[in-house]
Amino acid sequence: MKISFLGLGHMGLPMARNLAVAGHDVVGFDLSADARDAAREAGVAVAATGTDAATGAEIVFTMFQAGPQVLGAYRGTDGAPGLLDVAAPGALFVDCSTIAVDDARAAHAAASASGHRSLDAPVSGGVVGAENATLAFMVGGADDAFAAALPILDVMGARVVHCGGPGLGQAAKVCNNMILAVSQIAVAEAFVLGERLGLSHDALFDVAAHASGQCWALTTNCPVPGPVPTSPANRDFRPGFAGALMSKDLALAAKAIDRTGVDARMGMLARDIYNEFASGPGAGQDFSGVITTIRSASAQEQEQQ
Repeated sequence: MKISFLGLGHMGLPMARNLAVAGHDVVGFDLSADARDAAREAGVAVAATGTDAATGAEIVFTMFQAGPQVLGAYRGTDGAPGLLDVAAPGALFVDCSTIAVDDARAAHAAASASGHRSLDAPVSGGVVGAENATLAFMVGGADDAFAAALPILDVMGARVVHCGGPGLGQAAKVCNNMILAVSQIAVAEAFVLGERLGLSHDALFDVAAHASGQCWALTTNCPVPGPVPTSPANRDFRPGFAGALMSKDLALAAKAIDRTGVDARMGMLARDIYNEFASGPGAGQDFSGVITTIRSASAQEQEQQ
């Protein structure tokens, strides 16, 4: 099957490579010359432009940073043809970006108007999941489009969930990441509190990991080195999932909260905390590094007492 993959960054490249290894005819493109070079080294064919990559493609994957980028690529800009104009008739468009629900629904509408099928399919699992083909896909779109995409998504992921109609994959992603952000902050605060009370990291982990405080943010992404050797805390918080991306996703959550009128005080507070974290070095660190912000604020609070 001829597949186009646009966006060959830390997530997109291993996803495209896994499709190529599975025997599909994959042609990729990225605006970054370094990303294009890395793709070639990984054995993924690279086109000169995005529209060249998508010309005649039966499936077009996009992995971009923001909704306007997805919509611009689909429709074309400044009179130039877009991806919708050059793909094979009735092609399947699968957007794996994390974008606003409204932007995802606009992308679905544009694809449908051009005679194509489409899915919003954001992912969870980070770079490790992309490399190991263990991603979780949260998919929104019509039943027939989902059925067509499922064998392809299974190549890149370990879990694929059809969340409902257009935009509901993005809805699931924004809700999941709000839970993750709040729980990661809570775990970090608990470890800082434990430190102040004289409790060792290992002791707190051994209790909470087997009690009602158990959660992914603790048992997989533990924010202190030692208890979970594979967590980013053991490698100076190299991502993983960067703080800038968490801040971006929480901004999408805040937009949805405002539009729906949900009383989501914890979600909004998490957004503020991650905005602060991502305004400095935390932007390029794993989001579990938010514990450093909490320690710093705690030290300042103690000095003022």
